Amino acid sequence: MGDWDFLHEMQERGYSPEQIADAASSGLAPWQWSYIDRDWVDSQLEEAPEDDAYSIEPSEPFQSREGFPYSVLEQTEIFQDLVECAERHFENTGRYLQVWGELGEIYAEIKFGLRRHATHRAGSDGTIAGKLVEVKTISPEKTSDRVLVKSQGDFEQLLIIRIGRDFQFQGKLFDRSELAGASGKYLRGRLKGDAGLA
Repeated sequence: MGDWDFLHEMQERGYSPEQIADAASSGLAPWQWSYIDRDWVDSQLEEAPEDDAYSIEPSEPFQSREGFPYSVLEQTEIFQDLVECAERHFENTGRYLQVWGELGEIYAEIKFGLRRHATHRAGSDGTIAGKLVEVKTISPEKTSDRVLVKSQGDFEQLLIIRIGRDFQFQGKLFDRSELAGASGKYLRGRLKGDAGLA
């Protein structure tokens, strides 16, 4: 089976065009992903502070891949400009710009000190305090109660960033050991309260 043959298999199995497009953007079929319940994520982010684009300040100077960004202050300004552009676009068109993943990772750089890997590195998005981190961003248009996480990734921590309809940002870092099934092939699905995955 070729790298993209799973897309044809998804069509044969009756997946919707939207589901197939999501799988194409991630490069994996749904059966290769693990799910984390949205209600659990919401409960975990309940006490996390909300930041808007102008209230966020770098926790410390950082550099990601190959010495970038050159300027933390400029990266913060770029983040603010991107959020402002996304807000203006939404106000003008009623549609969201599809920049969620990048906004989430830039927010993670500034707020959590994420040092991103080079582009297209599989398994994790970067490091925080020397630990490999996978960043998952929940957009305001996400209607599903699940967050997708690649179970085969080499990440040690999962950073969940939520962007609200009013472009407020929240984030929380979880150790992989907090996710049930972390030692198996898949992370298992329904999270309830603080009891972790069930």
